[in-house]
Amino acid sequence: MDNEYKPDLITLIDDDNVEHNFEILDIIENEKGVFYALYPIYDKPEDSVEDSGEYYIMEVINEDGEEQLAEVEDEALLDELSAEFEKHFEEMFDDVEEDQ
Repeated sequence: MDNEYKPDLITLIDDDNVEHNFEILDIIENEKGVFYALYPIYDKPEDSVEDSGEYYIMEVINEDGEEQLAEVEDEALLDELSAEFEKHFEEMFDDVEEDQ
């Protein structure tokens, strides 16, 4: 089937060297930088059920010539990005509903 959904996945390693898997929900690139909306992927189904359903917003930073993702610490920027991502999500779901 050509229209089969395949999520874009990314693995991040935290400060304790623990790997965390995420689905890339959306990417915003603007004058303030490049930002990813990430949703955690769990190995155990019961962990998915217990999840709050929140996604993470991460910023692409350049550290020693290498691109990395870091949490957005500026609350005002985070609020602005959240609103923009939510708008994108609504548009995406509207398109999906129209296709059905």
